Amino acid sequence: MGEYRKLWWTLITVLLVTFSILGISGVEVYKQAPPIPAQVTTTSNRVLMTSEDILNGQTAWQSTGGMQLGSIWGHGAYQAPDWTADWLHRELLAWLDLAAHETYRQPFAQLNGEQQAALQYQLKTEYRRNTYNAETGTVTVSERRAKAMLQTADYYHRLYGDAPELRSSRDSFAMKENTLPDTGRRDDLTKFFFWTAWAASTDRPGTAATYTNNWPPEPLIGNHPTPENVLWSLACIIILIAGIGFLVLGWSFLRQHAPDPQAPGADPLVQVGLTPSQKALGKYLLVVMALFIFQVFLGGLTAHYTIEGQHFYGLDISQWFPYSLTRTWHLQAAIFWIATAFLSAGLFLAPVIHGGRDPKYQKLGVDILFCALLVVVAGSFLGSFLAIKGIMPAELNFWLGHQGYEYLDLGRLWQLALFIGILFWLALMLRAMLPAFKQGGDKNLLALLCTSTIAIGLFYGAGLFYGERTHITIMEYWRWWVVHLWVEGIFEVFATTALAFIFSSMGLVSRRVATAASLASASLFMVGGVPGTFHHMYFSGTSTPIMAVGAAFSALEVVPLILLGYEAWEHWRLKERAPWMKAIEWPLMCFIAVAFWNMVGAGIFGFMINTPVALFYLQGLNTTAVHSHAALFGVYGFLSIGFVLLILRYIRPEIQFNHRLMHTGFWWLNAGLILMIATSLLPIGLFQFQASVSEGMWYARSEAFLQQDFLETLRWIRTFGDVVFIVGACAVAWQIVLGIFHIAPHAKTAKDAVRVP
Repeated sequence: MGEYRKLWWTLITVLLVTFSILGISGVEVYKQAPPIPAQVTTTSNRVLMTSEDILNGQTAWQSTGGMQLGSIWGHGAYQAPDWTADWLHRELLAWLDLAAHETYRQPFAQLNGEQQAALQYQLKTEYRRNTYNAETGTVTVSERRAKAMLQTADYYHRLYGDAPELRSSRDSFAMKENTLPDTGRRDDLTKFFFWTAWAASTDRPGTAATYTNNWPPEPLIGNHPTPENVLWSLACIIILIAGIGFLVLGWSFLRQHAPDPQAPGADPLVQVGLTPSQKALGKYLLVVMALFIFQVFLGGLTAHYTIEGQHFYGLDISQWFPYSLTRTWHLQAAIFWIATAFLSAGLFLAPVIHGGRDPKYQKLGVDILFCALLVVVAGSFLGSFLAIKGIMPAELNFWLGHQGYEYLDLGRLWQLALFIGILFWLALMLRAMLPAFKQGGDKNLLALLCTSTIAIGLFYGAGLFYGERTHITIMEYWRWWVVHLWVEGIFEVFATTALAFIFSSMGLVSRRVATAASLASASLFMVGGVPGTFHHMYFSGTSTPIMAVGAAFSALEVVPLILLGYEAWEHWRLKERAPWMKAIEWPLMCFIAVAFWNMVGAGIFGFMINTPVALFYLQGLNTTAVHSHAALFGVYGFLSIGFVLLILRYIRPEIQFNHRLMHTGFWWLNAGLILMIATSLLPIGLFQFQASVSEGMWYARSEAFLQQDFLETLRWIRTFGDVVFIVGACAVAWQIVLGIFHIAPHAKTAKDAVRVP
């Protein structure tokens, strides 16, 4: 540890404390998950469903695309309704009409205010009362509620089938005709939807809040923010302000200051000859760009489905490529190309760390990993298609088709193959890193890079800790280990450390400053990032302590992002450190964009939806899409493109970047992302927010609200931003293709050339 002892112990303490909190809270998640009743019966002992029926319904929902078609408890796609909120509201209205006819012989809408108030009081009393018997595992409902459930189920039977009277609704929800052809599976599906609504309307024993902390907003039964929700939201603000104050003090003490070293006359990395494994990375870069372009065009298609739910400019393609499939591919392609770019960056650095030479059989390992990557990508895409198309047998869906969980949609077999591939990459990295520790000199930065590399290899495995029929609350716990902790935490530390290692290896910053900054940054990222995972689970069937942990630490998660303006300036300043830095101007510009979008997309737009009271109304609205687009592409997308351009510069030293092409690519990508957010996603999200507060979540996601002319116009306007973004993406991808195939113009002078022996 040497002079970095204080920083290492700070990081170790942070990791021990935060992962202890995550683990202990995980036990709470398991214990307090809403019960799946063995039976749901009426007061006359008529059995309506069993736990097997509910879990069968969960698997049926997964096979249709799961979270890629509407959402459950707010997690999933934004076009179709949140099925929990929608089922609950429809069942409540059905109950009120049944009660009005039984009591007053009139429809509920025709009753006077006093009569309506009396029935609404009965409604709230019945629905909020918990009738679950823990000894028998039975939930008991009234005969009236059973009739309301039957009416609601009939609507979903027709919606997920091909009932002609609901074709316009399917079009509005971007559902293909006959989404779930098997009537028996549709029957199970309705039972799963009922159970999620039951958990969202029934008080947790010993509390005055439902199993989902009163989510979704539903005035008919008093689903409003709890006092704890409001208190922890205020605590978020206080913690954020305090965190920023302590950040300034801590950064002053933890960050090491030293004068910049004298920049070398030539790029030190070019003094190291290219190894066979590095030369083999060109095909990785092509796959990254192919998946990137595929994802971008799928994004345009998926966005257009929000206007013409079953058509693309009049072409009926939804029966083959429905919204749920294109959105699945859109998200999976993003995960694949970003992960491939990170793996490529590691594989490029491995020989540099190993003293400029490959470990034995390194190129063979790189080629094997590439082939495995192609198999996983092709297999998972094909499996999703066969599952959503209904061709794949139901019993194979989870393993080969579609798991139904956003960002982890790929079948379990492909998920296992991807995990094995990541472990293989980890082995390729460690066999280059570990021998380097035997050499002299300061190895603290290498130790941190090695640690983050191991974490990338292992943490994806958290997604294997749930199964096809695992309780959805418990599944969400492990899913967010991957989506939040692996991507937003571990990848962040790896990227920060890898960039510090590259810049220090170039002689642009001192190894001492790079090491200290990386250790301090890792502590800051992880202190909020690890327990902050729970801000995704406020309303996923968890208890108040989970909300408290998530709220407190998600505020701290924003704190280090305040420093990213400084980081952007530091990267910008590197451009002038040496004349040869001109050769990597565009990778540096991408790293500057990462700092900007981290502050805006992850920081501002993230905190906008992270406090419990805000997320109570905003979960599952287009405001979530604002954060996800700005953070996922703005941060990890630009970071990946920066890595690709940097690798290209060194494996194809004889080419120069086309300034006009890169200028178009970089600025049009940024402009397109801004236009997408500012002209469409954010305005729609804010209008939905108003609807959620005033009427309820069911209305903010309903056909009646989202198909209003002015909201459809806003979705059309998004096309301009999409086109600008696509132009930028194509420009960057074309530059990569030109570079890989040696088509770019050759350097003509020694001053402009960056050559590798």
